[in-house]
Amino acid sequence: MNTFRFVPEGWNEEIENLNLQKIQKYQQENKTIQGIVKSCDEKYNLHIELGNNIEGIIPRSEVENSQDGLPDERLCTGKVHKYVQFKIENIENANTVFLSRKSVQQETLQYIKKDMQVGENVTGIVKNIRPYGAFIEIGGGVVGLAHIEDLSVARIKTPYERLKIGQKVNVVVKCIDRYTGKVSLSYKETLGTWEENIKNFTSGMKVRGIIRETEKNKNGIFIELTPNLVGMAEYEEGYQYGQKVDVYIKKIDKEKKKVKLLIEQ
Repeated sequence: MNTFRFVPEGWNEEIENLNLQKIQKYQQENKTIQGIVKSCDEKYNLHIELGNNIEGIIPRSEVENSQDGLPDERLCTGKVHKYVQFKIENIENANTVFLSRKSVQQETLQYIKKDMQVGENVTGIVKNIRPYGAFIEIGGGVVGLAHIEDLSVARIKTPYERLKIGQKVNVVVKCIDRYTGKVSLSYKETLGTWEENIKNFTSGMKVRGIIRETEKNKNGIFIELTPNLVGMAEYEEGYQYGQKVDVYIKKIDKEKKKVKLLIEQ
């Protein structure tokens, strides 16, 4: 049985007050643990306070994978006051322990390339947001991309309408590049199916929705009832994207998975 477990950096609470006995045990078990970076020195080594006057040091060469094998200044200084994951590499003495973050990345990438399955549910933390999607760290510093169209069934103009940086999320693996270890993710798969979401609504109900599309002389106005449930009202002038409106549910067609709405004036 594969016991690999994805835990994004910062998902769990900071490990504090480690003692030498626990550190030795974690080294023997090859266990991944995490802590907050306290400082980055002039050689770009990261320093982590493990507790009980024990200092953890992640040498520059063990901070992160990069094209030349060494992280640059930005990679090191950008991690100060943030969680990082690491393994115990060497116990120098009772007060100094050398750590490796890169080994955690390598372990994660190995799992992705060999064992991860499309459709697998993983936990993640939103690390960055761009107009085209959200970058989500799924473990060991490895980041996957959820494209904007995979954030919700309702069409949105920016990922910020669904996610924010630092948010903890559950995502589904959509696609895997076995050679590079790159992963595409889907957030909307975790927001429930049409059938699951429609259970919260009935014909005749009055609810509030958000206008997502207005198609003049075409189908009408598409209104989001939940991120994974959209209904349609007849086209009317004067409504704009993102506007909140009160609607009346005229009809729910479960066979065609359609919801007809009427905008209340």
